[in-house]
Amino acid sequence: MQRMGMCLRLKPDKVAEYKRLHAAVWPAVLARISASNIRNYSIYLKQPENLLFGCWEYHGTDFAADMAAMAADPATQEWWAVCIPCQEPFETRAEGEWWAMMEEVFHLD
Repeated sequence: MQRMGMCLRLKPDKVAEYKRLHAAVWPAVLARISASNIRNYSIYLKQPENLLFGCWEYHGTDFAADMAAMAADPATQEWWAVCIPCQEPFETRAEGEWWAMMEEVFHLD
């Protein structure tokens, strides 16, 4: 198992919409997340900065393949189409990222 984290910002005028969307995530999207070996997934919001922090546990053996399967999923593509307009990625993110992946620097079980 690997713990992973990522971050980005929400557009100030889209915070309420993003919260509304995530109060009722589509079942097909939740199923695809689980099928991609992601468990214990949370997204946190820090206001007034509108910073989103997502963290999860990855229980698979090929993260790139699992993420490719997620990206190819039609329901996930539709979900991203409604969520992406709410988001503002960091300019400093790595090439190919939307959410910026983060380095874990401490953990305690």
